[in-house]
Amino acid sequence: MPKDIKWHFIGHLQTNKVKYIAPYIAMIEAVDSMKLLKEINKQAQKCGRVIDVLLELHLAQEETKAGMTPQECEALLQELAQLNASAETHLANVRIRGIMMMASNTDDEQQIRKEFLQAQDIFNKVKEEFFAADENFNIKSYGMSHDYLLAQDCGSNHVRVGSKIFD
Repeated sequence: MPKDIKWHFIGHLQTNKVKYIAPYIAMIEAVDSMKLLKEINKQAQKCGRVIDVLLELHLAQEETKAGMTPQECEALLQELAQLNASAETHLANVRIRGIMMMASNTDDEQQIRKEFLQAQDIFNKVKEEFFAADENFNIKSYGMSHDYLLAQDCGSNHVRVGSKIFD
């Protein structure tokens, strides 16, 4: 692999596994709790790094999908703002770059579009309320191999392709 490759961790990450990837990872794409955010910060600090993260939203009509509800995401961001207001608790080794979500696993394009547009609305609200002055908060990651064109139409600027690589 090239020396300048940037590895992204995609999928659910347990807090006890962060220490194994912190030295190598450029971005963790599925942060769904303050506990995980704090552990990423702790391990990134040990490595002298800043790790980019995406906050994972659960908007799909499926219980099997992970992530935070919009209300849980807002509560996390309010708690983070309070932590970052103090130099003692500031999470300086984590940079929140945006949000990610996975749409429902369905052939119903209207349902998928509805979820992508909801993600776009949440991104805009979070940007305005918590990251208005932060140009690094700019990633809208929704869409995968089977629905990435629809995701792009709904504002996504970062998609996760897998199976399309092998078509």
